[in-house]
Amino acid sequence: MESKQYAIGDVVEMKKQHPCGTNAWKIIRMGADIRIKCTGCQHSVLIPRREFEKKMKRILQQADTGE
Repeated sequence: MESKQYAIGDVVEMKKQHPCGTNAWKIIRMGADIRIKCTGCQHSVLIPRREFEKKMKRILQQADTGE
């Protein structure tokens, strides 16, 4: 199985739309669980990494790394 590369600050598209009308989420914390924040209403959700990988469709915008 291909491992998707994502990092803190990336904006990702999830398979299901959020009730506020958007399905773009920003990754704000990573670990065993991943915290994502809705780009529409700023609601944040903590989900297990495995579940996140299953529900993520694609990376919409990569985070700017100051390198």
